[in-house]
Amino acid sequence: MMSYDTDNIFAKILRGEIPSQKVYEDNAVVAFMDVMPQGEGHTLVVPKAPSRNLLDADPATFGALFAVVQKIAVAVKKAFSADGVTIQQFNEPAAGQSVYHLHVHVLPRFEGVPLKPHTGAMEKPEVLAANAEKIRAALASA
Repeated sequence: MMSYDTDNIFAKILRGEIPSQKVYEDNAVVAFMDVMPQGEGHTLVVPKAPSRNLLDADPATFGALFAVVQKIAVAVKKAFSADGVTIQQFNEPAAGQSVYHLHVHVLPRFEGVPLKPHTGAMEKPEVLAANAEKIRAALASA
């Protein structure tokens, strides 16, 4: 397995070098909008601890990470009046991982609406900002 790259895009977001639409942050975890969403409200939950993926992460990371994954899942379901929520986590290229910092995808889902392909097309910043605000509002009212 490869080592952790401190210059990956999520590490840069965590250091504030690249902007993001954050919806949640605590001392261990950050959640922000995916700039290439597969659906409305697609959110990423990222531990601050450096780890390439689940395979090399300190097990102590998982408690805080998945507590926030649950919190974000509840908020996105409420914020978008979704029928359900898909949680995805990929490890290494063969499994579909493309950013090598442990992260979890939270996707609100709607009956009969397929996910969009992850094509690399970036969402408009104003759409991401509006979606982030919906999630922050749902978190605040929880």
